[in-house]
Parts: sequence; structure tokens; C-alpha cells
Amino acid sequence: MTALIDRLRAAPPALRFGLAAIVQLAAVAMMVMGQAAILRNGVEVTLATAPVDPRDFMRGDYVILSYEISTLDGGKLERVEPVERGDIVYVTLARGENGLYEARALARQPPAATPERPALRGRVRAGGCATLDQCKRISVDYGLESYFVPEGQGRVLETMRKERLQVVAAVTPDGHARIKRLLVDGKMIYEEPPF
Repeated sequence: MTALIDRLRAAPPALRFGLAAIVQLAAVAMMVMGQAAILRNGVEVTLATAPVDPRDFMRGDYVILSYEISTLDGGKLERVEPVERGDIVYVTLARGENGLYEARALARQPPAATPERPALRGRVRAGGCATLDQCKRISVDYGLESYFVPEGQGRVLETMRKERLQVVAAVTPDGHARIKRLLVDGKMIYEEPPF
């Protein structure tokens, strides 16, 4: 390893710069490909949501989204494990009678997810419980809480009734998810490109 480092130090500056640029480009390409793989290959789940806030001065219009599955009542779940604020958790979902996915279980370890019962990976934002009888109100963030929209559209979405707006997210078997589409009244209004 030391010989390789010595050879790199002796290399011309243009070659060292070129190698550094290639490494950086490869890192960016891997991140983009990872996000695209989630959107292409993830199981689609439709989630009930409500828009909250639409503007970022530096990045443009966006919508902060609040999901029904973001606040869990342990007493209404099929299975729940004690968790604390900051814990990584997995929330198993199942399609409800209205076609929207609902939370069914909360675990600290990845469950055996299936296309019919995918599991979202998240982090406990607030709440938590040391014993099962205390698991009443647990807030979870999934990394799906903001979505950038074309300029001028954030305020329009913010003023909608929450029943009108839904998110279709792609979920991988290991629980990572990305927003794939936004729906209003069941019709697509925004769709993420595959990469």
C-alpha cells in the first residue's frame, strides 16, 4: 500500500487530478444509480398524506408532507416492539380497504418484507416506549417528508384538503423508499424521472 501511495505522489499533477476527478464522478454516479434503482425496482405503495409548507428560498418550491403512518398508535398495530427516540425502525405496511397502505407492525429489526407487506425504514422522531403497554404515540420519519415541485405549485398543494393528495412511493426490500409520484384526486400531477 505504501508503494502505491509513493507512486501516486511521484505521478504528474495532471494524472493525480484526473484520478481524483474520476473517483468523484464515480461516487456521484453511484448515488444517482442507487436512487434510480429504488424508483425502478421498489414496490409501489400509495400513502395518505397532507401538505404542510411550500417554500425554500435557495431551492424553490417544495411541499413538506405529513403521513398518516408517521404517527403510530402501538395499541392499533398487530405487533410492536419497545423503541426509543432516535432508533432506526421498520414499519410493516399492508393495503387497507381504501387502497392506501396502512401501518401494521413496528420492529427494530428488518422484517421479512413481501410485495404485499413491504416494510419502510424510518427513525423514531418522538415518543417511544420502554414497555409494550406504553407504546401509544410514536412519531416516525421515513425520509419522504419533503418533495420539490415546479415553481409556483407549492402554495397550490399546501391549500388542498389532505384527502385529495396522495404519494406513491417505491420501497426496496431493505426498507429504503423514495417518492415516485404525487397524486391529486387519484390522478398523477408529478412523477420522478427514473434517474
